[in-house]
Amino acid sequence: MKIFNLKTNALLLIASFSLSSTMNAQNTATKNAEYPITPVNIKNVKLTDAFWLPIIKKVQEKTIEYAIHKCEEEGRLDNFLIAGGKMKGEVKGQMPFDDTDVYKIIEGASNTLISEPNPELEKLLDSLIGIIKIGQEKDGYLTTWRTINPAKPPAPWVPVIEGKRWKSLQISHELYNPGHMIEAAVVHYEATGKRNFLDIAIKTADMLVRTFGNNPDQIHGVPGHQIVETGLVNLYRITNNKSYLNLAKYFLDNRGNPKNHKLYGAYAQDDIPVIQQKEAVGHAVRAVYMYAGMTDIAAIYNDQNYLNAVNDLWTNMVNKKMYITGGIGAIHDGEAFGKNYELPNLTAYNETCAAIGDVYWNHRLHNMTGNSDYFDVIERSLYNGLISGISLDGKQFFYPNALESDGIHKNNRGSCTRQSWFDCSCCPTNLIRFIPSIPGLIYSTSKNVLYVNLYASNTAKITLDKTELEITQQTNYPWDGTVTLTVSPKKENEFTIKLRIPSWARNQVLPGDLYSYKSASAIVTSVTVNGIPFIYKSNDGYISITRKWKKGDILNLNFPMEVKEVVTNTKVEGNIGKVALEYGPIVYAIEEIDNPTNFDKITIDANDTFKVVKENNLLEGVNTIQTDKLKAIPYYSWSNRGIGKMKVWIDLKK
Repeated sequence: MKIFNLKTNALLLIASFSLSSTMNAQNTATKNAEYPITPVNIKNVKLTDAFWLPIIKKVQEKTIEYAIHKCEEEGRLDNFLIAGGKMKGEVKGQMPFDDTDVYKIIEGASNTLISEPNPELEKLLDSLIGIIKIGQEKDGYLTTWRTINPAKPPAPWVPVIEGKRWKSLQISHELYNPGHMIEAAVVHYEATGKRNFLDIAIKTADMLVRTFGNNPDQIHGVPGHQIVETGLVNLYRITNNKSYLNLAKYFLDNRGNPKNHKLYGAYAQDDIPVIQQKEAVGHAVRAVYMYAGMTDIAAIYNDQNYLNAVNDLWTNMVNKKMYITGGIGAIHDGEAFGKNYELPNLTAYNETCAAIGDVYWNHRLHNMTGNSDYFDVIERSLYNGLISGISLDGKQFFYPNALESDGIHKNNRGSCTRQSWFDCSCCPTNLIRFIPSIPGLIYSTSKNVLYVNLYASNTAKITLDKTELEITQQTNYPWDGTVTLTVSPKKENEFTIKLRIPSWARNQVLPGDLYSYKSASAIVTSVTVNGIPFIYKSNDGYISITRKWKKGDILNLNFPMEVKEVVTNTKVEGNIGKVALEYGPIVYAIEEIDNPTNFDKITIDANDTFKVVKENNLLEGVNTIQTDKLKAIPYYSWSNRGIGKMKVWIDLKK
């Protein structure tokens, strides 16, 4: 299929990219009025960072084009044309949610447009959106496999019940598909101001509002796979149509309600009402998407029951169900959370999509509270268990992210290493939608307070209540802990800057007691203002500096970095007698290619001296940790040099 000559456009597009973010003095924040803290929009953050910018450019320059070609090859685009009668044939692909791969690509590309306008990319997206529109039914329904032939679902595990809509919500993905579509359409509208995709989303959302609810003539049911809830909330934000918000709340209020529908069970977080849930269970991606939606409802409605529930679920997850890499969802069966403290390494699942969903959730929690714990989780996921999902060349992917490999166990959906694509390609396209949005995590604001949440070289334009300012970061983070910030308000004014101290710099691995450092560092973070030491208290994980700022004020931060050994709560039986190595926010692993002799017998001795070595020609430039017996690389970079053994948790010498 060469509708709109997509391959030609994609290749021209790649040649034309200029990918560092640009600044714009207008619309400096993504306005979420219900949250007291507002992220600074990515259009106002010009990233120059040596760590993150190459990763983002890789996705924008290589992975987007690669994924579009894959969608063409596997019929993702044809399905919209077949559904709309513009092409003959049966449904192509193997999953009932294949439509969403196209939506997620558009969302990631739209985040790219927010960073910097690009006419070729915008033209390509218009072509894709035109194809999507063809597949939409007259009343707004949009799930191509069912439109093409409801009697022939693409996956054998999707039941056919009279060929009717909505009859197998627990598995049909008929609400998951429009959820991703609405999310993408909102971002595309924010990027371009065009309504071509937004109008498709509104038409679908209006159909959903008519279809689902408590009225006798409406269907009583909830999504099998959550995400439509956050999509509807985001659509409400830009349209101010409260019916979308009401439907999102209806879907959440009625999970676990046997009077509403036949319950799907704990796998889909549909065994008890959401406000009664205290333990993270079931399919991990579904769970964190739902928790993000619950957090939206807690914020918008100031609903204490919802807030209590998300707090309980978060506390359970970080204390009992999270890997040191930030990964979640330990079990292959059901792509699910395990029992409390069930965290196997060789068979760990840790779906890439789950890490992404967890960042979305924790970002909302921070927007509600300003608590640095949530960014401790975000940072750990970003630098470790999230970007491990994509190869250094941008064209190979991990669906699960194990913490150990024997070189034999085919952990990654039939492979020992990253794959070029999957029959279920949710993770590659989710990386595409998420990674270009990373600059939007760095800063946030609340009235006259600027939060500096992450450290990466950039220049940003920010508007507080009474001040417009520019702030510049210069740093080699995460490879060293020195950060210089230059603050330049348009005119001298008093406001507060809150500088996050990462948990690893406060002798805390993650919030809670699941992990701890074998020994605490005695060196503390230091900060100077215009060269003068600033004495601070850090009760909330931030250094708060309130003063009259003037143009050119300089903050210097020094986070003390040293190799640290991490131990696990003894209730995690598989990690007893083992340690993991960290340096700054990076979790390390040993790979057989670097340690070919007696790999399985490598131990760490109490007397070992660790040496950190910068290796510019290894894995696109990394710090390695070395002793006389081993060499460790950043976990995110493992399996880029062929199949072999790997482990994060290393035996302590007895």
